[in-house]
Amino acid sequence: MIAETVCSAVAAAGLGIAAVTAFRKRFLTATRIAAYALVPLGLVMTGVVQWAADTAFSPVAWAGFGVLGGAWLLFAGTRAVERRRGRKGSAVGAAARQDPVAPQASAPSLGPASRPAAKPRTKPQAASRSDATDDFSDIEAILKKHGI
Repeated sequence: MIAETVCSAVAAAGLGIAAVTAFRKRFLTATRIAAYALVPLGLVMTGVVQWAADTAFSPVAWAGFGVLGGAWLLFAGTRAVERRRGRKGSAVGAAARQDPVAPQASAPSLGPASRPAAKPRTKPQAASRSDATDDFSDIEAILKKHGI
């Protein structure tokens, strides 16, 4: 009973705000406010509010939600265990263990690469003082270019 009264008051207040907004020549906003204001009134008239109130204060309904939650936990737990095991022993697991793509399909289809592979260096070069300053001079040039 109280919920229906509150919803009706909210709808009346919303329609009042919509009227003031329409008086200010903001008709699109006023229409949107009126639409939102009519939602609680529609919920009261259809009986959804009464059903929600009956459900919220019913111990049987809460026990039902508990049972649904327990069923969901069992389902999620079995899925997690099934994934962790890799679905061994199931018909679905046998199909999943097979290669989905033929081994030949993993070979490149464009032929050999168009550019030659990089040659590995035979001996590592020691970094000299001039190489280090060249690297830093490039960095300094970039920073100067950006004004830093």
